[in-house]
Amino acid sequence: MTEKTVQETEACDTSCNGTNINVSSVKQNLIDDPAAGDMADLFKALGDPTRVKIIHSLIQCELCVHDLTEVLGMGQSAVSHQLRFLRNLRIVKRRKEGKTVYYSIDDDHVKEIFLQTMEHLSHS
Repeated sequence: MTEKTVQETEACDTSCNGTNINVSSVKQNLIDDPAAGDMADLFKALGDPTRVKIIHSLIQCELCVHDLTEVLGMGQSAVSHQLRFLRNLRIVKRRKEGKTVYYSIDDDHVKEIFLQTMEHLSHS
């Protein structure tokens, strides 16, 4: 499609007066900016294939950084960097046992979002 055609199909006809929906009500119930930002950050985290693989690995079982380097075929510093990013967004959590740090999914909500996304993609 040309740029003009895309714009034409995305816009209302000039005779459109909107729907019978109470737009003020929709606007009043709209997600606030901080929550929208947090949600966008979550989806940014899922926007990187390495982080997706880390999350998928941790959904299967708790793993240490060494295990993840083996699973992903990456260096420890690269894996640690991605884990820090995911931890800051509360997607993964860590626990320390002696000198070993184990990572797991922070809560079932993250797991459900991930699994539902995989299911959605399988319908394509």
